[in-house]
Parts: sequence; structure tokens; C-alpha cells
Amino acid sequence: EGYGEQLPLKLGGATCVREERLTGRDSLVFLVDASKEMFIKGEDGAPSNFDMTMQVVRTVYTSKIISSHRDLIALVFYGTEHSKNPNDTFKHVYVYHDLDEPGAKRVQDVDALRGEKGAKLAAETLGCGPSSLGDALWCCANLYSDIKLRLSHKRLMIFTCREQPHGGDNVKDRQARTKASDLKETGVVIDLIHLMKPGGFDVSLFFRDIVSPPEDESELGLQLEPCEKLDDLQKRVRAKEQKKRATARINLCLGDGLNVAVGLYATAVTARKPPPVKLYRESNEAVRSKTRTFHTQTGSLLLPSEIKKAQTYGKKQIEMEKDEVDFIKKFDDPGLVLMGFKPMEKLKLHHHIKPSVFLYPEEGEIKGSACLFSALLKKCSEKNVYALCRCIARRNNPPRFVALVPQNEEVDDAKVQINPPGFNVIYLPYADDVRTLDLPRCTSASQEQVDKMKDIVTKLRFKYKSDAFENPVIQKHYRNLEALALDMMAPEEVEDLIMPKVEQIDRRLGSLVDEFKNLVYPANYNPESKPAAKRKTGAEKKPKVEVSMDQIKVHVQNGTLGKLTVPVLKEACKQFGVRTTGTKKQELIDALMDQLSS
Repeated sequence: EGYGEQLPLKLGGATCVREERLTGRDSLVFLVDASKEMFIKGEDGAPSNFDMTMQVVRTVYTSKIISSHRDLIALVFYGTEHSKNPNDTFKHVYVYHDLDEPGAKRVQDVDALRGEKGAKLAAETLGCGPSSLGDALWCCANLYSDIKLRLSHKRLMIFTCREQPHGGDNVKDRQARTKASDLKETGVVIDLIHLMKPGGFDVSLFFRDIVSPPEDESELGLQLEPCEKLDDLQKRVRAKEQKKRATARINLCLGDGLNVAVGLYATAVTARKPPPVKLYRESNEAVRSKTRTFHTQTGSLLLPSEIKKAQTYGKKQIEMEKDEVDFIKKFDDPGLVLMGFKPMEKLKLHHHIKPSVFLYPEEGEIKGSACLFSALLKKCSEKNVYALCRCIARRNNPPRFVALVPQNEEVDDAKVQINPPGFNVIYLPYADDVRTLDLPRCTSASQEQVDKMKDIVTKLRFKYKSDAFENPVIQKHYRNLEALALDMMAPEEVEDLIMPKVEQIDRRLGSLVDEFKNLVYPANYNPESKPAAKRKTGAEKKPKVEVSMDQIKVHVQNGTLGKLTVPVLKEACKQFGVRTTGTKKQELIDALMDQLSS
């Protein structure tokens, strides 16, 4: 698994459960079945269910260390011969890791349980014995109650390949259902990650009453299918474990007081290396930096109330209080206001101004939002239109026009959601954001050259998926950190997936490259040879950018001086005798406005 990559947003169906607003740490407990059936290898030497589970647990540990190191994780086995839990209250329950922050030592502990040696270690340390899921759930409840920190999200994942862990014992089944109900009442979300076994896995026999109810009907289909391969298991765990937090919650106003509660989600965020932490040299403790403002003349310390903000406008410095700045910035309350609908062909690729976000209903805010949102999504998709809205995501944010592009739900063959249903929010440019470019004129290619390049493009086509390419810089960084933390002899090799496969490209193209070069370049052309240096007869003069008085006046009247480039504005100031003290674009515009308006 890669490190530091952005995981896809996983949201199901047409409704959305209200998110917990509590601030605090996330917690996750892995409850793993340690019965003999879990250690049976698959066909053709495939890894056992226990080995696949340990691989997934290790992946979550390492990803948490990198992305959310303050989250709490625990690893508990049930159906073991030996017991290890506080005061040994519960038999056949082994708490391998208490609920605590993940670290390098824990990753090493999980690594020790993988493979052939791991199976032997598990047999010695854990052993296989009778199962009592009720006792295991009770033990997990005690792990949560022992934590004094505030927890924002509590999740428990059960890994098993046995559809009836108690072999039909009604008393143990009833105890497990009762304890699972108690856990769910305390806010713990119980998920079942069931694994493949001969004859299939019937959830309805026992586990349907144990797991937390799905968010909607579509997610129930995900729970009915067992995991057969490691990739499927990892996808499912990542979809459950990944936090789904809205960057903002606002109302979508459809008119006449009809509002739909929606949440904005960032589906892709640039992954960056974490910044270095400054440490005190003597104690190795992290240091915190503080910024203070002093008066330049007296050297006295200034309080926040003594600091004002100012902006130069028309050669005057306009001073403003903080409240006045906030009042100027505020245009309206946060929200989306529907302006109308436009055909999808009216939306162009060059309208992209910033990364898009994803829009999804928040049923917990306004009842009926999911139903109305689903109807709007369905109609926009059927009519192939997008909704044009005015958007203010947060308080004091400037308003922007956005296009709500419909996106229908997509699932793969394993019924795992690929794309959730909802709207992609595309930010649209204002007229001031659009630039007029004076592109240099180049020689047009002949039809024969165009046809030859078409053949080259056709040969080099491939299906591109962004999640198939990892950032090699970030991967190498975290592999080195992992090697240091786990005392490895050397870091794992990182394959640079963005490097072109030269040999494969040459085989595909064959003689097309030489044929294209003969059509475009002169004979004996060598792209690696440096051109002969030309003697400079004098200072090369840049061509003057001429602009007429009438053109400038038209721009002044229309308020479009901002569309002109800085060289054009400078030349206009020279032609019309406008004196400027600065070279910034706004200063040049102000100087021209003062000259022509007087």
C-alpha cells in the first residue's frame, strides 16, 4: 500500500446519516476471530484469512501513523486458548494491543503475526479455543470506558469467516446480541468484515443483528458479499475506516423558502510531506514559536486592539478597524442559491478555476433533504443539465458562481462503491478572471503531418486513472521514515510509476517516429546538438506594445483596464505622459484612471 495518498470519498445511496459534531479523537478496535478456520490457506497457495487480516491491520496502522497519529487503535482476538485482558475477566479473549496511539512497536508486533512464522507465533501465543463473542464485545466496551479522552468517533470491526461463531448456542447468541445493542447505544459503530469460506457466508444467520444498521439500502448489499481477495478486503476496510467529514454544511436554496441541507466534501487534496518539527537541543522537546508585534519607533509591545489595517487607494491610506474589514468582506450568509439550469455542453474545460468539491445531502439537518436532493440529481442527470448556483461556503467568503454537475453512483463487480451519487461543485470564473492571450503565430502543419501524428497518438493511448500513480517523492520519504522507525536494514524500493516506459513505447510506435521526423524536421537534424551562438550586434530591443487613446478610453468606460497586461499599461502611461511611482498593475490602472477622468 502507498503512503500519504488521498483516499476516495465513500458515501452510499440517496440518504446521509448526520455526522457526530463532537470534537476529539477517532478510535478503532479490530476484533479478529482466532479460530482454526481463519488459518486455513486458500487455493493455489493463497494466504489464509488470518494472514490477510493482519496485512490489512498493518496497513491501517501505518496509514494512521502518517495521517492521523493521534487516533486510537486496539487489536483484540477472540476464540483463543490463552486469555489476556484486564484482570483476566473474560476467558478466551486476548487483548493484543490496548486502545492507544499507533507506533512503530505495534507495527512490528503485527508484522510478527504474518506469514508462516506468524501462524506459528499465533498458535503459541494465542492458541485456538471456544468462542464467546458476547465476552469479546464486553471486553471491547471496557477498553472504551477506560479511555478518559474525548472520542469523536468510535468504530469496531469484526473480522471472521464463521457465520455462526457459537455453533448454534442460543444462550451465547442472545448474550452477544444484548452486548452489541449496548455498545451501539453508547455510540459505537459495529462493522462486519466477513471473509470467504467454503459454502459462502450467510449474514442473516447471526451477524445481521450484531452489526450497526447500514446508512441506506445500497450499503446492505456491500455487507452481504464476503471478501475473497486481499485487495477487496483492503478496499472495504478503507471505505469503512476513512473519515467522512464535511468541510462545510450549508443550505441549498431552491426558491420560495425551499431549502435542502447539504455538505461540501473535498474528494481530492494534494498530499504533501509533513513539515519538520523544531526540537529544543538540550531536552529534545518540541518548541512552539510565538509572534509579537512591536512599535517601530518606541519598541513597545502592541496589543491586537492597537493594530489597525490599511489599504492605499487613490494615493490615500484608508485605515479600517477589524470589525469594518469583516463587514466589508461579508456579502451574505453562507449558502447555495439556485440561479437556473444550463445544458452540459455550455460548461467548458477551461472554466476550471480551482479544485472542485463534492455535494451530498445532510438529512440530519433538515428532514427530507435526501429525498429532494435525490430527485434533483435524477432530473439533472436525465436532462443532461447542470445547476448554476451562487455559492458562499463560509462566513466572510466572497460569493462565487458554481456549476453543480450531476454524478450517478457507480459500483464495481464486488459491489464496492467507486463513485458516490451527488453533485460535483465546479467553481466558475468571473469576467475579471478571464485573460486575453496574445499567442504567437506559428506555421500550420500540413495534413500529412497531422495524419502521421494522429497515428502516433492512437498507438500511445492508454486508460489513465489517477489512483494508479503514486507520488514517488512522498513514497520515498515515508519508506525512509518507516525503515528508521522499524529498525529495517534498508528502506523498501520505490517504483517510480510516472517514468515513461521507453522500451514499450518504442515497440508500439515502430517506424512512426522516424517517419514523422522526416516529415517535420530537415535532413540530418539532431535535436541534441546546440545551435551556433549568434553574435550580438547591440542590445536587442523589445518590440513596443502600441495602444491607442481610443482603446484606453473604451477600457476605462467598460471598467476592463484590468484585462490589459502590465507592459501594455506601462506603454500607455508613457504615451499619455502619465507619471507613476510604482510598477504594480493596480498602481498603473489608478494612474491612468486619474489622468483620463480629470
